[in-house]
Amino acid sequence: HAQEWHLPRDPPDGGTAMNRIVRLFRHLVETRWALRRRFTPAVLDRIETAVHAGESRHRGEIRVVIETDLDAWSILDGRTPRERALEVFAMHGVWDTAENNGVLIYVLFADRDMEIVADRGYSGQVAPAEWEAVCKAMEVEFRAGRWEQGVIAGIERASAVVERCFPWREGDRNELPNRPELM
Repeated sequence: HAQEWHLPRDPPDGGTAMNRIVRLFRHLVETRWALRRRFTPAVLDRIETAVHAGESRHRGEIRVVIETDLDAWSILDGRTPRERALEVFAMHGVWDTAENNGVLIYVLFADRDMEIVADRGYSGQVAPAEWEAVCKAMEVEFRAGRWEQGVIAGIERASAVVERCFPWREGDRNELPNRPELM
């Protein structure tokens, strides 16, 4: 069934107290069980394969993290999906690559939001609209309830951008795990 999804930097609820309460409720009812039902081990295997396939064409590193919800204090404090994505980017060491070419694909299910965080190696090479196009491709699939296809579409689109900036060359090594992480 169709669901509301947001492109990066679109606030899911604004900043009013009522909107924070509505957002808090969404985060309380979104369950890890439901997320794990959408992203079974077999689905995670196929997503991991897609990351590996993409990285075989470029020197960049793509990391996928899918989070169920945020804690109540984060919601009440007004933490945005973008802020959380930046935290996850640092937490998972996506910035810690030899060429500063890591890319995080972050999905926050309770907010129906996805974010792309790209390391400084892409600065001046990739327009924000290109990363937004990656999210748009994911959004189309997510709205239709095609979770696996949405993440894989994001990986494929992001890989095309990364390949243009950091094409593969002999001796490239994998610096980050390819396995998506559910949080």
